Amino acid sequence: MDLNSSNNNLKNNILKQALLKKNISNAYIFYGPEDVGKKDEAIKFISQIINEHNLDKQIIKKIRENNHPDYFYIEPTYLLKANLINQSEIDKDIKQKHKPLIRVNQIRSINTFLSRVSIEADQKFILINDAHLLNEASSNCLLKTLEEPSNGLFILITSKLDLIIETIISRCQKIKFSSYSYKELQEKLIQSENFDEFNSKKYLNLENIIFISNGSPGKLYRNITNLMNIPESIVLDLKNPIYEFEKVFSIANKINEEIDLENQEYLIDYIQYCWWKTTFNKEIVSSLEKIKSNLNNGINPRLSWEVGLLEIAINKFSN
Repeated sequence: MDLNSSNNNLKNNILKQALLKKNISNAYIFYGPEDVGKKDEAIKFISQIINEHNLDKQIIKKIRENNHPDYFYIEPTYLLKANLINQSEIDKDIKQKHKPLIRVNQIRSINTFLSRVSIEADQKFILINDAHLLNEASSNCLLKTLEEPSNGLFILITSKLDLIIETIISRCQKIKFSSYSYKELQEKLIQSENFDEFNSKKYLNLENIIFISNGSPGKLYRNITNLMNIPESIVLDLKNPIYEFEKVFSIANKINEEIDLENQEYLIDYIQYCWWKTTFNKEIVSSLEKIKSNLNNGINPRLSWEVGLLEIAINKFSN
């Protein structure tokens, strides 16, 4: 299921015209909200440049797998016990305790990459994901690399443009990505090859799932995928706020036993919106947010759910 294609207006205007007119900059910044297709569009853009001379249909696949000889991918890393671990490969629990960065040695390795002869294209391609996580040393190193003539095309991807130093921004052509509208997300979902499977889960409210995805195709995909992993009986039990104390303890125990921690957080996001639509009660939303906070802080999941749901039940009886 591919929900990560970027907005058609962007594709058909700026990047397409650059390709048609062969007026391609040596550095771009793709910026905008998270999970709206920036990386996916960057990969397609690179493949279209290469495809002018190489019609290999596997080229996008090779780039996505970081297996193309003329493509170099950099992402933030975590430093753990003197070892660097890529952001995409780290456990969620470790993410919460350490800060990822793009380090100066990662940027210096670009020069080594650029010094090699291109194999399948006329130039090299460097994609830097989450470029706002460049530290001071790596930012200065990248700036120097951008200032020096080379056969490399750079694409920086960020959701926080304001955290990138202005001197780097000034050397790049900025390409803005926007959030998708509800209708655009709905259309992408309907057109996806897995829509029939999603639509068969009648206990899930797809309209609500689209709303909590905040205009992000990537987030929509994750919401649906993770919510489908949650037992139907639990979703139905949580269709509305629970006001019976005995049921609170029962559902809290069931959630603890049958749903992993990551999916519990997706469940909270989902029922927050569902319960808000039926009650318009800010206290209920706040209580659910406390459950998520407790889960993130390592508090026992069963206890976190019991306390949060009991708070909602007690407030109902006190009104």
